[in-house]
Amino acid sequence: MGIMWSLLNPVLMLVVYTFVFSVVFKAKWNSGSDSKTEFALVLFSGLLVFNLFAECVNRAPTLILSNTNYVKKVVFPLEILPWVILSTSLFHMIISFFVWLFFYIIFFGQPQLTLLFMPIILFPLVFFTIGFTWILASLGVYLRDVAQIVGLMITTLMFLSPIFYPLSSLPKQYQALLSFNPLAVIIEETRKSLIWGHVPDLITLAILTIISMIMACLGFAWFQKTRKGFADVL
Repeated sequence: MGIMWSLLNPVLMLVVYTFVFSVVFKAKWNSGSDSKTEFALVLFSGLLVFNLFAECVNRAPTLILSNTNYVKKVVFPLEILPWVILSTSLFHMIISFFVWLFFYIIFFGQPQLTLLFMPIILFPLVFFTIGFTWILASLGVYLRDVAQIVGLMITTLMFLSPIFYPLSSLPKQYQALLSFNPLAVIIEETRKSLIWGHVPDLITLAILTIISMIMACLGFAWFQKTRKGFADVL
């Protein structure tokens, strides 16, 4: 089915998540609406962000292992491999976004103009993700259990991010704790922009961008430092 999987996977998972959390657990958003359609679109907006990060991080530990032929080619820049999977994930996200936009227009009409802020909201996520991917791609060469650890981490992070619930529904002490999760901030700002029509907190995003750029620089430095031993290990 080729590229169709990029469309079917998020839609099928959205149906499952919507049923489980809106029917089984009867979760609600701040609007207080019982509409399953609205719940699905709000949920999908959070999954757009999380799936971008999760797809890159899940593939990172085996990235170098699955491209060993490039390791032995001295002239090949291995550092671009994480950019390749990030580009693929961004492509999948764009497809999912247009699916979300299509259903929003059908059920609610004209979308919020604040959706134009989405590139700014996603900017820090791109740098944070690429930095984390560089680190995990390197560690995956030396520590083969990293893939299993990452799988567990991603599952845990999915439920510790405000995807299935609004951050405001948690007790104050937990809200402060989860605010240290970069995904939580980006997911909340995405939801405000796409669903509620609010302008994102640009100061918070600027701070997060600086932190993400530092993360990217550290990840790149770590990758370049450790890549010297890839050929020996592989």
